[in-house]
Order: sequence, then C-alpha cells, then structure tokens
Amino acid sequence: MGPAPAGTQLRRAAGEPEVMDPALESTGKEGKKESSKKHTVAGTPLEGLLQPVKLSRAELYKEPTSEELNHLRETESLFHSSLLRLQVEELLKEVRLSEKKKERVDAFLREVNQRIMRVPSTPETELTDQAWLPAGVQVPLHQVPYTVKGCFRFLPPAQVTVVGSYLLGTCIRPDINVDIALTMPREILQDKDGLNQRYFRKRALYLAHLAHHLAQDPLFGSVRFSYTSGCHLKPSLLLRPHGKDEHLVTVRLHPCPPPDFFRLCRLLPSKNNVRSAWYRGQSPPGDGSPEPPTPHYNTWVLQDTALESHVQLLSTVLGSALGLKDGVALLKVWLRQRELDKGLGGFSGFLVSMLVAFLVSTRKIHTTMSGYQVLRSVLQFLATTDLTSNGISLCLSSDPSLPALADFHQAFPVVFLDISGRLNLCADVTASTYHQVQHEARLSMVLLDSKADDAFQLLLMTPKPMIRAFDHVLHLCPLSRLQAACHRLKLWPELQDHGGDYVSAALGPLTTLLEQGLGSRLHLLAHSRPPVSEWDISQDPPKHRDAGTLTLGLLLRPEGLTSVLELGPEADQAEAADFRQFWGSRSELRRFQDGAIREAVVWEAASMSQKRLIPHQVVTHLLAFHADIPDTCVHYMGGLLDALIQGLKENSSTGEEALAAVVRCYDDLSRLLWGLEGLPLTVSAVQGAHPVLRYTEVFPPTPVRPAYSFHEHLRERASLLPRPDKPCPAYVEPMTVVCHLEGSGQWPQDAEAIRRVRAAFQLRLAELLTQQHGLQCRATATHTDVLKDGFVFRIRVAYQREPQILKEMRSPEGMISLRDTPASLRLEKDTRQLPLLTSALHGLQQQHPAFSGVARLAKRWVRAQLLGEGFTDESLDLVAAALFLHPEPFTPPSSPQVGFLRFLFLVSTFDWKNNPLIVNLNSELTVEEQVEIRSGFLATRTQLPVMVIITPQDRKSSIWTQDGPSPQILQQLIVLAAEALPVLEKQLMDPRGPGDIRTVFRPPLDMYDVLIRLSPRHIPRHRQAVDSPAASFCRGLLSEPGPSSLMPVLGYDPPQLYLAQLREAFGDLALFFYDQHGGEVIGVLWKPMSFQPQPFKASSTKGRMMVSQGGELVMVPNVEAILEDFAILGEGLVQAVEARSERWTV
Repeated sequence: MGPAPAGTQLRRAAGEPEVMDPALESTGKEGKKESSKKHTVAGTPLEGLLQPVKLSRAELYKEPTSEELNHLRETESLFHSSLLRLQVEELLKEVRLSEKKKERVDAFLREVNQRIMRVPSTPETELTDQAWLPAGVQVPLHQVPYTVKGCFRFLPPAQVTVVGSYLLGTCIRPDINVDIALTMPREILQDKDGLNQRYFRKRALYLAHLAHHLAQDPLFGSVRFSYTSGCHLKPSLLLRPHGKDEHLVTVRLHPCPPPDFFRLCRLLPSKNNVRSAWYRGQSPPGDGSPEPPTPHYNTWVLQDTALESHVQLLSTVLGSALGLKDGVALLKVWLRQRELDKGLGGFSGFLVSMLVAFLVSTRKIHTTMSGYQVLRSVLQFLATTDLTSNGISLCLSSDPSLPALADFHQAFPVVFLDISGRLNLCADVTASTYHQVQHEARLSMVLLDSKADDAFQLLLMTPKPMIRAFDHVLHLCPLSRLQAACHRLKLWPELQDHGGDYVSAALGPLTTLLEQGLGSRLHLLAHSRPPVSEWDISQDPPKHRDAGTLTLGLLLRPEGLTSVLELGPEADQAEAADFRQFWGSRSELRRFQDGAIREAVVWEAASMSQKRLIPHQVVTHLLAFHADIPDTCVHYMGGLLDALIQGLKENSSTGEEALAAVVRCYDDLSRLLWGLEGLPLTVSAVQGAHPVLRYTEVFPPTPVRPAYSFHEHLRERASLLPRPDKPCPAYVEPMTVVCHLEGSGQWPQDAEAIRRVRAAFQLRLAELLTQQHGLQCRATATHTDVLKDGFVFRIRVAYQREPQILKEMRSPEGMISLRDTPASLRLEKDTRQLPLLTSALHGLQQQHPAFSGVARLAKRWVRAQLLGEGFTDESLDLVAAALFLHPEPFTPPSSPQVGFLRFLFLVSTFDWKNNPLIVNLNSELTVEEQVEIRSGFLATRTQLPVMVIITPQDRKSSIWTQDGPSPQILQQLIVLAAEALPVLEKQLMDPRGPGDIRTVFRPPLDMYDVLIRLSPRHIPRHRQAVDSPAASFCRGLLSEPGPSSLMPVLGYDPPQLYLAQLREAFGDLALFFYDQHGGEVIGVLWKPMSFQPQPFKASSTKGRMMVSQGGELVMVPNVEAILEDFAILGEGLVQAVEARSERWTV
C-alpha cells in the first residue's frame, strides 16, 4: 500500500448539511470542509479564511498614543514592515524560556550544586590503576594507548560556575541546556598534565566518579555521558531532573583546570603535546626531525581554560542590550533550521554569540539595534567575509609574544581568535561547513533584500534538511573504511592530533579531493557532522565507527554538470604529470579538433540521465583511487527516482532525448507550415500547445509504425481500426499545434460562418501538406491530423478575433456588448493562453534542464495516487515551475530527485486557502504587481477556485484550476504529500540502501468503497504502471523503423472511455479514480448524500429502488444493480468488481 494508512478518510455525518459537492472526504485537521467557487453558500465566509478585523468608527479614527507612535517609529527604522516585527516578536516568544520555567530550572541548579559538593573524595592512585572505580560506571574516554604517567584522586570542585547561553538569556527552546563549569582543585593536577592526554584522562575519571555518586540520587531522572560538541576527548556529564520536569532542562557538567594552570605558550598551534613515541609506540627517529604540531589537541585544552572569560565577555557585551539577545536567538533558530549548529565542527550558537561580540567591538553592530537588524548584520558579515583566508580576532593587544593570524591559518581551515589571541574559536569548523554557512547567508540576504511578504517564513520557519537542500547526496558507510583512508592518505600527524579520531582526520582531505575532482560541476560540497551521542554511565563510550554515517551533499551547477569531458593540460606541460597522478588510469592522451594533444578524462554517459550522474562516477573513482574506499562503501543517492519516468524499452534514459526528437520534428513541421504555397491566407504563427512540446509529458511518445495484422484496414479512409480479437493497440496521442492565420477583411463576423471557414482551411491544409510534402493527413471540421516521422500532430487553425466575436451579445434594441461566455473562454484558453504557457515553460526548460524531470515525476506521483483527473496538466506543470522560479530558501533544483522532494513539501505546506501561488514566468510581474494580486485575491477569495495559481498572463481568474481540484481532492493530495515526504526522505537518507523506492508511488486502496479490476489485455499503457509488469501484451507496433502510409488509431484508451461512461451514468452517486498510466484498478467512492433516502420522483429512478420507510415510499440506491451495471458496462475490460461492504451501508 502507499503511505496513506487505513482510516485517514473522515466521513461526514449522514445528517450534516452539505456545502459543496461531496467527493473525497476531507482528511485535514478536524476534517475542515473547504468550499469551491460553485458550491459556496451565500453569506457564509470560507472556514479558516483570514477575515479583516471590523472596528467601530470611534476606534478607527482614535488618535495614536505616544507609546504607539514610538512603536511605529521604531518599526519604520528597525524593521522592513509591521508584519515582520510582529512575526519576529511572536517567534521570540515561542523560543524563549518562560519565567515560571526559569524558576524551576534555577531551583534544580541549586540542588545540583549542593549534590556535587557532597561527592566524597578518593585516595590518590596511578592513572593506569583504575581498580577503585565502582562496578557500575565506565570511564567515558577511549584510553588508547592505555599506559600514561601521572596520578589521580578525586576532590570536590574548587568552584561551580554556570556558563553558556542560559546565564546570558539567549538559550532557545526546545532543547534547554545549562552548562556548568567545575573547576578541578589544583591538587589533582600535575605540571605536565598537558602532555599525552593526561589532562583529558583525569577529566574523564573526575566525571566517572561524579556520575557514580549522582546516579544514586533520586533527584535525577537520568545521568548519562555525552561528548562536548562531539569532541571525543572531552566527555561531559548530562543530568536531567526526575519526574514531570525530565524534559525541562539538561544540565551539562564540564570539568576545567584552575585559572593560569597551563602555560599558554605551550598550547600555541605550532606546539606538540602528544609525543609520537607515546602515541604510536615507536622510538623517536634519530635524525632530529621535529615532532608534528597538535593544534586541535592544544585548542581543546585551551577551550577549558577560557570558559569563564568567554561568558564574562558575552555578559559585558550583551548585558542589558535586549536587541542583541534577540538577534542571537534569531541566529540560533536560523542555524538550527539549516542543521548547521550540531555535532563536531558545527557552527554553534556560541560561535554566533562571539561573532556578535566581535561586530559590536568593530562597531558594525550597535547595542540599540533590534534583533532583526542584528540578524541582518551578522548574515551580511558572513556572506561577505571569508574566514578561511582572512581570519578575524577579538584580541586588541599588540603583545609581540602572541602568534600571528598566519600561524593559525597554517594550522586551521577557519580562523576566529578569542580575546586572548591564542584560542581559535573555529578550530573544529571545516572549510566545507564554513562555505555552507556563507552560502546560506548569501541566500538569506538576497531573500531579505527582496522584501518579500513571506521572507520571514522562508528564512526562519522553513527547515532545510540535507536531502532537500542538495541535488545529490552520498553516504560513506561503514565509517571504519575511513581508517584505511587515513593510512592511504598518510594522515599520521592528523590522527595523532585528533586522538585517533579517523573520521575527523580524513574529513578535510576527502572533501578537498572531491572538490578538486568535481571542479566546474560543483557549486558547494557539504558534509554532515556526526551527531553528538549519549550513552549510559555503565557502558563503554561509543567508538568512532559508531557515529553512524558520513553524508556528503553536492550542490551542482547545471551548466557544467552534463559535460562528459575533463580537459587537462597539453601533454608537454609540467602540469600534465599532476593531472595524470590525480586521475590515475582514467587519464589518457587525446588529439582534439584544433590539433592540440591533451590529457583528458572521458566519462561514459549516453543519455541526459546518465550525464546527470557523472558526479557519481567521479566520486567513486577518486575515493577508490586515492583513499582506498571501494564503491561498495559509497551509497550514492542521485538518480533513484529516474526509474519511474524511464521509457518502456530502455533503462538508461529518462526520456529527455525522446522529447527533444519530438520537438525537432515539430520544428520541421512548423517550417513546412510557414512555407506552404496555395493557402488563401498566410500562416502568421505556429505554436505548440501540448505537454510534449514543453518537455513535461510523463512518458514521451515514440515514432509509431502500426502492424497491419493488429488492425482492420479502412481503405476508403486510409485508416486503421483495432481488431476485437487482438489486445488493445498502442496508445497514440496526437500533439496539438495551433496555427494562426493572418487577419483579413474577408473573414466573416458571424461565429458559425467563422467555424465553417476554419473547416475549409483545415481541409485545404491537409490537401496542401499531402501534395507538397507527401504527408499522411486526415482532416475534420475542427482539426487536421498529420503523420510525420511516426509522430501524429493535430493542427488547429485559429483566427485571432474569433474569441471576441463569441463574446458579442446583441440586446433586443440592437446594442452590442462584450461578455465572457463558456465557449469564448474555452477558445481563448486553447488558442491563446495554452500556447503562451507552453512557450514560457519550453523556455524555462532551456534555462533549467532539471525542470522536465521534476514536472514529470510530480505528475507521475499525482496520477499514481489516482488523483490525476482532479488536476490539469498545466496546473501541475506550473507548481513544478514555481520550484525553479521561486526556489527560496533553496537554490533551483539541478536534479529531478531533489525537485520532487520540494514539490511534495510545497504541496503539503502551502497555505492554498489564504494565498495564491504566483508563478512569475519570465519575471514579468513586479513586486508591486504581486502585492496588488494578493490584495485582489483576498477581496475575491470566495469567487475563486480552491487552488489558485497566478501567472503574468492570468492575473485574476486562475484558469488552469477552474475545473478542479475540488476542496476534498486537494485536501487528499496535501495529506498524501505530507505522508510521502518523510517516508521518501528517510529512504534516501538510509545508508543501507533506500529499499523499495516505489513505495510512495503506490496508491492507498483501502479508502475506496468499490474496486473495479481491469484486464491488462485492454490497457494500452499497461507497461507504464508504477510496478511495471514483467510481461505484457504485444501492442501491434513494428520494431523496425520505416515510413508508414496509414494513420494509426488515435487516442484509443478503453479504460478512459469506460471511465467517461461510468461518470456519465453514475456521476451523481459516486466518484471514480484511476491512474491513466497503466492502472489496473478503478477506485469508487460513494457520495455520502447519495445514500440519503429521497422522495419518490419518476425522473430520478436511475440506479435507485423504492423502499418503504415510516409508511412513506422513498428512493435509495440499488447498490447490487449498480455494481452489476459496472460489470456490464465494462464487459471484456472489467475482470472483477470488488465491493468492500464493510466500508458503507445502505
């Protein structure tokens, strides 16, 4: 079954008044009913629709108070708009800790302080003698190598200090953490504890003893270990209250050395504090070579010495400046939505707090600024400053003994020094993470500068998980392979510096390697940060390989993505050797057309879908060649959904080539039409009006050559007919082309006369195309079908003034007025609006090559849920186009996979009731015009369809959604999209493989009252099904290409014809749902009102029977007869009618 569980459909009570045509029952919150344009009860406002507040005249014209005037002045100078100010204030209320909860947290902290000071001391022992540790607790540190000098004893801390964001008032919900620094007494430590992890071992033993005693105290609901910011050398102890407050707060205990204990000159980034002889167990080389520096190790020691000085600095800067605190809180929300703040090397809330302090010190931020201005200033700074090449420092001292910024740049990828000038706050931040922060800051600034109404929502309320933000994602699993990578890349000094953490040691070199290899294909490479794990105090600490999976996200450049050639230097240049060394066996000498002989790498890719996946080949080759990571350990998620839009015969192409072939054929045909001789009027325009011609047909047509044995030949019409004794022939859909003729005074001014002139033109067109170009044509009064190169085009002649003539209404007095009629609207839509839309989307495809794949996947999914009838092709194409034209807060998708995930997110989260979806094709709408459109939308909401899509050519009426979906169908789509998205994202983020990727495409059938099973023999598109059949029937097509002199059977799809009959006969009793792409099941839902007993009328006896109720004769549906009629109507096509009587009663 699909993702929708049984029972998601909420039935309306039998006696409830009906507002709209009851279809699929609403599945939203509390089953809210929406109403469509045609079925709105007069005077009833749409439920859930935003209504203007009504004020009395006195209130409306009351003079503003001085407080209100100040508020308005502040809003004008500190915010974009009043709306933005209100949104920011509401968000801050949401994430701030309430005063009541603060009091409970403070009470808990006082208890924690008392309990810590009561923990008993222990006698002194050697560091390697840990027999004194109680049985129920393990040391939270990997002690490798185990032997180390030094002694340890436990004494209660000399000082217990609250540090971090709780004290500053900048912590945000839902995770309230309070950091407490425990200053270890000087007696525990010895002079050389900075060497060989001695300090870290003592720190871990200190926590182990504390954990054992605190775990026995009933005050605590849980006592667990964790790593500080993911650093495995620095465990911390997590304490949570017992009972109802268990999720209120987490207290993190961090042991730290007494002030001025370590000599700071020994902890500079150029110094070594982990001896090779101790760490590797080798005797030092006798050649006097220096020990490798250990900058990260030194930084982790320094961090513990600076806890209090940092909190004092932040307290001084943020102090009473409420705007700065608001700004820090907003920045933390911004980081959290982008998953940038967690794990080792994350861009944490502490870092942005220090960044605010730096900008205050350099006068880029003033203490009187609002939180919004602080957010803007920090994002602007991040977007324009590259800390990987130009580090910054909070230190104002000119002491010559301090190291220079250049020394830190040699040791760390990102540099931001604290107030001492010795500690790099960004030591653990990788270059990739910082570039990701920069990228996000740039996108955010563009969004804020656009002053869009929904900027706040997109910036701070929209989550950006990696799978939805990056075009391709790959998982490296198991992590133990990175150990071999460290050996292959000779990363011994890095391993020594990171204390054996091979994941952190290999991460930088691997990302650099892949960035170099992907080159112009890549816009940004980001990596996940291993999550900060927690474990019970009785367990061993998790190993490096237990950190799960290393996930890399690739944000691709569409312009360089599909190149199959990596062009290297000329053979005689010095760089050629480096190129060969980098690419290994893939590099080869090639002669090019300009005569140059160059090194080059050529990737195997024939179709567009294979070219999109060239990064997969690059990544697997480089990881295997340079890092000894085999392709079995690289789980690449980039093209897994391609299988759902792949052609019937080939498995390597997703149809872009077939679509391009049709468009080329159409271009040839339009040239022939332009050059026709003998037409009374010349052709003024030829425009495509079919999804194929805008690259959004789910399964593009292939050239057809029908086999005569499958058909009966009508000689007099040069046509074919399906033979009843053979399976249904292949489905051939003619592609509509609108042919505009030039204006002339000879055109009649009467609608019927125009129709007849057009019919004459259709006949003449067929005649001329056959005479001059030998094309097989069939003309009718409304169109001419032309067979060219195996494709069938349906040419419709159009006269530009015809819609206007259809609008003319003549009054009895002879006055002529213009009024829209259904016929004029339909003609205008078919001959003007649809060609314009097709042309605009064709242009969008040229600009964004992934648009075709995204739109086709979206339509495939909607139709697979059996909801295709409710949505026009054009409406779904426009929703897909919105993802490219308005991608904020993302960038436009470069792969169908990520585009489809965003389609599901947009459908499930967009507020269709209170907002129009504006698709600004060709950027024709200005910001002012969009504001005007939104205002007009709210004023006329009750007259508009339930789903409103606005384009520059259609600014008011949403013509593509006028006929659907109904409120219930849209609600069902929203529910299905909301359930499919997490399922699919979880599959794609699973390193063991995605499992069955088609799960979310299978429809939920348990919601239907009746299922009509169809025979595959008569389903012409059977092979297009989500679960493609292993074998199907031959559809009467010859495999060898060649000219065909006979027109194939057009638009013959028995299930669709059967559906039309069902809807005509039983449309007032039930709704019918079907997947036109090879579906074997028609789902039937009874309309609730159809089961209401109705008074006897001779005119309404169809499908009903007479029963006596309370002495009166009433009509009720005759279900048995209706089900029998289902089978009789579909004789030969219907295999079985499955009545699910447990779901309904008469």
